[in-house]
Amino acid sequence: MASTKEIQELREKTGAGMLACKEALDDSKGDLEKAVEFLRKKGLATAQKKSVRVAASGLVYSYIHMEGTVGAMVEVNCETDFVARTEDFKELCKDIAMQICAMNPLYVKREDIAPEVLEKERSIFKEEAIKSGKPEKIAEKIVDGKVEKFYKDVCLVEQAFIKDDKQCIKDLVTAKIAKTGENIVIKRFSRFKVGEK
Repeated sequence: MASTKEIQELREKTGAGMLACKEALDDSKGDLEKAVEFLRKKGLATAQKKSVRVAASGLVYSYIHMEGTVGAMVEVNCETDFVARTEDFKELCKDIAMQICAMNPLYVKREDIAPEVLEKERSIFKEEAIKSGKPEKIAEKIVDGKVEKFYKDVCLVEQAFIKDDKQCIKDLVTAKIAKTGENIVIKRFSRFKVGEK
């Protein structure tokens, strides 16, 4: 049976609710690290279910890099004003805005890319593969690989997170969904750099 102190410690560490922390500690027989893992697995599974819920609250967050030469504005939506006002949510918005400044994505997600843009990229990749002497079948596989890399370069949610390249922005958002218990969606963004159109 988990003590109140253990439950509180786990709660401070993960941000999960009291009952969830008690269940995790009971399941892991008081092992704090196993309890954290239990909550992560449970939270990520629930996050998938939450992704269909409407996110109509949120924040428009702006970030200007220190020298004032590059900045970003991003709209991140969640389900309630309560979550939108939390430090956790604001931190997520800041991380996303910093990512936009540093990595200059062109789209939020791959579905935002116009079919003609994607087709143009595919034809360029195919031409390169064929010019390098690759057979048609292998050229197609090379094109598929390059298109996946293209998504990771230009789509915000697929980019490696600048603070931790072992996770992408989509993973960062999913972890916050698990923690807050609400659906979170990156709606849109704009990036500004001095001297660029």
